[in-house]
Amino acid sequence: MLVLKDVHAYYGKSHVLHGVQFDVPAGEIVALLGRNGSGRSTTVKAIMGLVEGTGSVRWRGEELMGRKAFEIAQAGIGYVPESRDVFPTLTVHQNLLLGQKGRSQAGKWGFDDMYTIFPRLKERQHTQAGVLSGGEQQMLSLCRTLMGSPEVIMIDEPTEGLAPKLVELVAGCLRELKRRGISVLLVEQKLTIALEVADRCLVMGHGQIVFEGTPDELRANSDIRKEWLEV
Repeated sequence: MLVLKDVHAYYGKSHVLHGVQFDVPAGEIVALLGRNGSGRSTTVKAIMGLVEGTGSVRWRGEELMGRKAFEIAQAGIGYVPESRDVFPTLTVHQNLLLGQKGRSQAGKWGFDDMYTIFPRLKERQHTQAGVLSGGEQQMLSLCRTLMGSPEVIMIDEPTEGLAPKLVELVAGCLRELKRRGISVLLVEQKLTIALEVADRCLVMGHGQIVFEGTPDELRANSDIRKEWLEV
């Protein structure tokens, strides 16, 4: 289980997160919702050791706060950034290969899994990642992270800019992650997809958690949606 307690985060002198607390239980999809600037992306970066932070981030009882990003990744935390960050001059297959653990650490996910979930990547496996569409790069970034067989994966805005058909592919992938027992922290703006796949929803506002509950509870709470989510 991933557990955050009293997490504060900073960009220089700018205080962005103010005592964030929540947990991501084993095998659950937790959606982290909120408007742009609410602190969602900063939260996952703080967990990953990519921004300055204080407080506690514990994974399986082990403290992660203060550790380097590569150490956190090696502990079993996967991160798919909003920026995608594929290696543009390498092929799809080579990008996936870079995400793979060493031969002595055979993972739960392989090339066949990736190409089955996202057949388009199989068609493009010998194509340089830099010429892929935005949606294809998003698929590739997600799959490259999965090739490292994380036990919990944090995904920042996976459906942003994607066509409806690709959004459904991503939703199917998230369901498959849950089926395989992988915990997911999903940063998402699309309320519809979050309510469809999540076990629990968190809403952020001004760097704090302002709501925590089930998708049904969020659907029923129009005040929270109007104040913190709807434009």
